Amino acid sequence: MSVVAAPVSSSTVVVAVDVGKNCVALSVTDANRHRLFGPVEFAMTRPALERVVARIGAVLPADGAIKVGVESAGHYHLPMITGSAWPAGWEVLELNPAHVGEQRRVAGRRRVKTDAIDLEAITDLVLSGRGIPVTAREEVLSALTAWSAHRSRRVGTRTATKNQLLGQLDRSFPGLTLALPDVLGTKVGRLVAAEFADPARLSAMGVTRFIRFAAHRELRVSRPVAGRLVTAARDALPTRDAVIARRVLAADLALLADLDQQITLAEEELAKLVPASPFRTLTSVPGWGVVRAAAYGAAVGDPTRWPGPSQLYRTAGLSPMQYESAGRRRDGGISREGSVELRRALIDLGIGLWHSDHPARAYAAGLKARGKHGGIIACALAHRANRIAYALTRDQAAYDPTCWVR
Repeated sequence: MSVVAAPVSSSTVVVAVDVGKNCVALSVTDANRHRLFGPVEFAMTRPALERVVARIGAVLPADGAIKVGVESAGHYHLPMITGSAWPAGWEVLELNPAHVGEQRRVAGRRRVKTDAIDLEAITDLVLSGRGIPVTAREEVLSALTAWSAHRSRRVGTRTATKNQLLGQLDRSFPGLTLALPDVLGTKVGRLVAAEFADPARLSAMGVTRFIRFAAHRELRVSRPVAGRLVTAARDALPTRDAVIARRVLAADLALLADLDQQITLAEEELAKLVPASPFRTLTSVPGWGVVRAAAYGAAVGDPTRWPGPSQLYRTAGLSPMQYESAGRRRDGGISREGSVELRRALIDLGIGLWHSDHPARAYAAGLKARGKHGGIIACALAHRANRIAYALTRDQAAYDPTCWVR
């Protein structure tokens, strides 16, 4: 289902583009590697680009097939791969920055990095047929990527906030975690953190009144739990930082509530976007909900860019490193090179299979019986999840566990 770039011919002309934060370096080279224009540097603005394109048009051959090679640079290169940025008929290709760096090494310039050398590496890659054609990205894919990234950032911030909050709670109410280990993971724990950070208040209230207090907030608390909490409040040793810790705790709780609200909003948006995206069929797999499907879709992007699941797995950096020379072979761990987002998405999909899919559980149990440790099993299930997710996206078919028994 991949989109393939047009073949390189003797009439091909390469426009190599190296993007910075606010500026662009550009050169024009023909198929015989004769420099026709540049390298030049200009500001990343529409008027500046239009002036450079006009100058390029003056040196282009009449029958030239124009290929624009743009090295990915985070989000900085996005204006340069928009279809409206270049004249109609120019093919825009997106290049992996790791491939550009490797091409510099092949050219003997591993330790030298300049705009001119990068432009030469981009030109060599395009002339060798490398690069992914930039297609008209569907709006739903852009929205899916944005909301998934937003949720991921907020979840990371919430985790850090919870860690900070627990530290302040230990200063305010020592011993609370002995009575209620998962304070922030339960409703009664959230109530105690918000209303009874001062243990003296909970101790004075007693068990019965605390149960009534919780009931007024539509929270049911059993008497044994309430008893443990009141006992912990009575036995708590005061700390000198308790007063300021309670003030910081209140601010952290307000931030935590706002983060929870933002995460809920992001998940609601993802629930609308996933059914309208090419990744809609992933939710038919046991253990793969909207969040997991969205994270995979955001990491993959346009699925037509990928010729097969092996390319996706390699991009995730989960392929094992291998060294073989003179008849001897030495294998290492996974490379961890490539997309962190894709690697996390595939591992998370594998965990979902491990917990919810019977054939995957049997597969994991077989690996464990053979003495494989958890890391190897997780990578094996990520590999399995990668093949399933790619096939379901390609075929737009629901999951059939009988097809994945082995």
